[in-house]
Amino acid sequence: MNATKSDLTARNFPRAVEDARAASAPDPYSGPESSYRLAFDDSDFLLRDELRPVRMQLELLKPELIQQEQGIESTVVIFGSARILPAEVAQAGLSDATATGDTAAIRRAETQVAMSVYYEEARRFAAIVTERSKALAAPVYVSTGGGPGIMEAGNRGAFEVGGKSLGMNIVLPHEQAPNPYITPELCFQFHYFALRKMHFLMRSVALVCFPGGFGTLDELFETMTLIQTGKSRRRPIMLFGRAFWDKLINFQHLVDTGMISPGDLELFHFVETAEEAWERLSAYYEFEVKRDGDGEYADD
Repeated sequence: MNATKSDLTARNFPRAVEDARAASAPDPYSGPESSYRLAFDDSDFLLRDELRPVRMQLELLKPELIQQEQGIESTVVIFGSARILPAEVAQAGLSDATATGDTAAIRRAETQVAMSVYYEEARRFAAIVTERSKALAAPVYVSTGGGPGIMEAGNRGAFEVGGKSLGMNIVLPHEQAPNPYITPELCFQFHYFALRKMHFLMRSVALVCFPGGFGTLDELFETMTLIQTGKSRRRPIMLFGRAFWDKLINFQHLVDTGMISPGDLELFHFVETAEEAWERLSAYYEFEVKRDGDGEYADD
């Protein structure tokens, strides 16, 4: 739109996007060897090793600005394995394995069926958070790593009750496509693990950690370290499935050997169901109705 004489708020300079669209290289400077292109519109230039600091800044800014535009202020981050299957898929796998008579295959399939409980709990928990936080001044949105397994379950639970959710994918040697339940405007892709983890925590009011492998453990322990050292504010950390975590990590041994303080065991709590996780979260932030029916988060 052209500015009029009385338009006191008109821009004094054209937008970068306008210059980028208008710029056309005259011959003989239109070839790939030419340096004529605008620097911010030159992907070959932006991908040079020397431009890594700029790319890191862009990877910090893009999700930040978009979340601001989408009104995302508070999130619950759901971590967990990409390998945990939905119950119906795991059950179908067991049926196929049983038909083959392969003992090892049957054992693996039975394990997948047992672990699929966590997919369903993540799905239900995400739905509960999305539904019950709608009336809050700052609704709580589910945020995941954007991939399959527990991540898919979290996005799926929010999607199935009509809510928005975030997915923060990472570029990996083996392709990880985003699951189909993420809100498209909130589906991000990262190159740097560190910036991805930073975005997980920047708006999170809680971390809910389901069984997982190296990536899940990395995310869990970085969060606990930041809180333990006072670099990040305290927030609920809930570990789903005590039997899994007790077998995987002997937390008490860390206390007994003096590696952590006894109080550090209060950084996290074990939960078994979606309802239990929500109750702990809502009690911490006083989401539910108080006895007198008053309060910032009291329901109608």
